[in-house]
Amino acid sequence: MLLGWGGGVPAARAGGGGPIYGQHMNIIIGILIVWAVLAVLGFVIKGLLWLAVIALVLFAATVLWGMLKRGASSRS
Repeated sequence: MLLGWGGGVPAARAGGGGPIYGQHMNIIIGILIVWAVLAVLGFVIKGLLWLAVIALVLFAATVLWGMLKRGASSRS
């Protein structure tokens, strides 16, 4: 088992009791972290300002996509 992947009972079925976001939300959170790091690097290194702009746009797009996916899954 590499970094908790594979095998075992998912937290949703183990009776964890907390909010269940699923693996899709973990992926979205991971992408958001990557975009945030790229944005900071872009602002720190002035020559890479374009990187910060792209990262901020992708960050906003990922947030919207995550909100839409979460809203769609809660309606089901």
